[in-house]
Amino acid sequence: MVLPNQNVTGIPQSRSPVEKVLDQGFVWLTRLMAWGVILVLLLLGFPIAQQAIPAIQEFGLEFLFSSSWNPVNNQYGAFPMIYGTLVSSLIALVFAVPLGLGTAIFLSEDFIPLSIRTALTFLVELLAAIPSVVYGLWGIFVLIPFLRPFQMFLYQNFGWIPLFSTPPAGPGMFPAGVILAIMILPIITAIARDSLASLPPDLRQASLGLGATRWVTIFRVLIPAAFSGIVGGIMLGLGRAMGETMAATMIIGNSNNLKISLFAPGNTIASLMANQFPEASGLQVSALMYAGLVLFALTLLVNIAAEWIVNQVKAKYQ
Repeated sequence: MVLPNQNVTGIPQSRSPVEKVLDQGFVWLTRLMAWGVILVLLLLGFPIAQQAIPAIQEFGLEFLFSSSWNPVNNQYGAFPMIYGTLVSSLIALVFAVPLGLGTAIFLSEDFIPLSIRTALTFLVELLAAIPSVVYGLWGIFVLIPFLRPFQMFLYQNFGWIPLFSTPPAGPGMFPAGVILAIMILPIITAIARDSLASLPPDLRQASLGLGATRWVTIFRVLIPAAFSGIVGGIMLGLGRAMGETMAATMIIGNSNNLKISLFAPGNTIASLMANQFPEASGLQVSALMYAGLVLFALTLLVNIAAEWIVNQVKAKYQ
């Protein structure tokens, strides 16, 4: 029975002028925020590029492939630092991605009670609150001695491989990569967990209803559906690893000589700038700014690559 005054047409009521104005204001506000982010990026990049111009004019692209860094003779080349930045970050991803993704799956699915999951989530995210200098000190006194037997095993049995050809003597590329992996682990875990937890429950129910096992559902349904968020977390972690300064400076050895071995001391762009900028002057300042501009460009290329990967996966599952 339908009451006389009951609206049964189902026609939505038109919005009031005030609501329309608020909607338009919100649209323009979000546009302003987006342009604000671009403005901040330009304000960061423009001064760096401006101060790097003398080094760019002096060395050109040879700066990217030269291995000589000699402030006394004003000879500068950033290839060892670029290599150290990329390799240490790659080592960090090799350890952090599977561990972070596995932890995210464990914390987003009903493997353990909710109270324990909440406590574990808090502990993982607590890793992000530890200062980098504490990570560096922990790496010097705990991590390097802990990794030395493993590194010595690789050197003694696989020393004929260039990556393990240097006897471990303390600070080096490999310990730096491991400490960076620990530092980026909470970023990857938190974003991957949120991406998995925000998926509609219908995905799990539909997959299980069709006869898929729990693990098939996780790896064939849930992870592809949350892939864009997972890749976003990985790229944020990679950016953190490439730009980390204090912990990497304390662990990596700060050697400007190019060595392929993971056990040899190395350097990163961020560590180079932290060590030399306080005492730099003249062309050395411009060379350091040039190195910072290179780090800027590397981060941009990483984000472009991540966007391409996400688009390729989306096209595959559409």
